[in-house]
Amino acid sequence: MKSKLLAAAILLSFLALPATAEERTVPKTRADIQMSFAPVVKETSPAVVNVYARRLVAQRDQGPLSDPFFRRFFGGDGVFGAPRERVQNSLGSGVIVDGKGLIVTNNHVILGGSDIRVVLADRREFEAKLLLADERTDLAVLKIDTEDEDLPALAMGDSDDLEVGDLVLAIGNPFGVGQTVTSGIVSALARTQLGITDYQFFIQTDAAINPGNSGGALIDLNGNLIGINTAIFSRSGGSIGIGFAIPVNMVKTVVQSAETGGRIQRPWIGAETQDVTAEIADSLGFARPEGTLIAGLHPNSPLAVAGLKRGDVILGLDGKPVENAKELSYRVATAQVGSSAIVEYQRGTERRETRIKLIAAPETTARDETLMKGNTPFTGLIVANLSPAVADELGLPSGSTGVVASAIKGGPARRLFRKGDVILEVNGVVIDSVDTLNEAINKGDGFWQFAINRSGRVIRMQLGG
Repeated sequence: MKSKLLAAAILLSFLALPATAEERTVPKTRADIQMSFAPVVKETSPAVVNVYARRLVAQRDQGPLSDPFFRRFFGGDGVFGAPRERVQNSLGSGVIVDGKGLIVTNNHVILGGSDIRVVLADRREFEAKLLLADERTDLAVLKIDTEDEDLPALAMGDSDDLEVGDLVLAIGNPFGVGQTVTSGIVSALARTQLGITDYQFFIQTDAAINPGNSGGALIDLNGNLIGINTAIFSRSGGSIGIGFAIPVNMVKTVVQSAETGGRIQRPWIGAETQDVTAEIADSLGFARPEGTLIAGLHPNSPLAVAGLKRGDVILGLDGKPVENAKELSYRVATAQVGSSAIVEYQRGTERRETRIKLIAAPETTARDETLMKGNTPFTGLIVANLSPAVADELGLPSGSTGVVASAIKGGPARRLFRKGDVILEVNGVVIDSVDTLNEAINKGDGFWQFAINRSGRVIRMQLGG
């Protein structure tokens, strides 16, 4: 008993140490190695919950047409059966970040859910209200009514203080087996090439993360939340020691937006940037590739207002280095609208710095959001005039102009368009506004030729005739 108490005391004293680079230590003695994570797990695990989302999925009974042989000769329109609805459940984890019942999880856990429920660590179950869902960060904020009960909550740390090799714990509900804790280290920082969210800047860890862990907590040994477990790299569906978490500094901005009205407003710098490759670095006289090159600037860009130009290389923001375009995007997104930031950049052989004001993307043109109706290929499409604000919301280049598909509600449009498609031309008419698009569609006679820009690629379609 005494030895256990002694070990716990040693561990607690170790955990109480500030997690600064100078004071980080590795285990050096047998006693260090035998120390337990139990105290920090007991303190933090009650703040990690299970999240269940139920959604109804339409399914048509196709009768004999479900057989590929019959479908080949008779078509596959499913006329043999009426639509049925099937209940589809998704399971994930969540983290209580405020004792009044505020919970963070992944957006993909609750996406499309009509009934979201939260189960606490003590097995009590609550109906959850969705306060905010942010597709671009894959984060969602839920609220449960605890009738003035103060729930255990995790304090949010500072993910910018993490270093590769730091010990971390992942807490969640993998495969629905129940709350599980795994340990590991921070394997890498600033992973940017995953294609999971618009803001590519992930913590990589070898702490086992499996299906069901999504939305769970990644914590440091001081019990602070440092990330939301989001994805794994796996060929089998199980953990192979490569997991990814959204840094808590990004989580903070989403939670703050949920608390102040549910609308996310991120800073906008109005710049198109590209990574500095080895060839570019050599041409600029850099010792190594670093920073992000400004390839284009919107006239209203805070960078342009501060005097930066196309060809300048941004090297840092508010004292934090910027290694690539994705890192700049992350640094800006985790700042506050209305604040200011110091930009370090290089022009030619001279390194400079200046202060910029962080503003929201301006709506320079009325968006005139319109649902397209009638009997055309565009029916079911919601379109809007592009401005920096609309482009920023859809993740498009800041200088985008014209008309964009801002959402798709159904109809023929769901087979032809994707959210974010920019409509360039319809039946020979160049589309520069929603009004122009309506005029071109109203003149249509059943034959349609149109062009769209999808992620930088021009696609041309022809229908009817």
